[in-house]
Amino acid sequence: MVPSTSFYEEPKAVSPFRPGVLVIATLANPREKFWGAILYLSGEGISLRGVDVSSFDDLASQIKSGEPFTSGVVFFPMHRVERMELDLPEGNILSLAQRFAQKTGLDPAPLLVSEFLGSTGGKAAGEK
Repeated sequence: MVPSTSFYEEPKAVSPFRPGVLVIATLANPREKFWGAILYLSGEGISLRGVDVSSFDDLASQIKSGEPFTSGVVFFPMHRVERMELDLPEGNILSLAQRFAQKTGLDPAPLLVSEFLGSTGGKAAGEK
């Protein structure tokens, strides 16, 4: 979706951190990293579906071997979130989503969000 550029309207920014987007959250107390898809984001915290980064390879192996998909749905209060970054490649280094797709042959985004965001395609409520 291209932001509105009408002469009479202010351009509308699209947040990169919206439901359905894959992120890596760095958390404090205890320190951990969590990879997953945003289900909901607010000032109170973030709901994600995914896995601890240390369990990422185990999840990919489980999916590749045909075992049922299991990943946690978690809520982290915002005071625990130190940093959140989009799961993007850096130079020649693949993103975790790309590594997941390479290992399993599946796109992780629909797998992680389908039963929670349905056919909204990662759009927040009211977003067109």
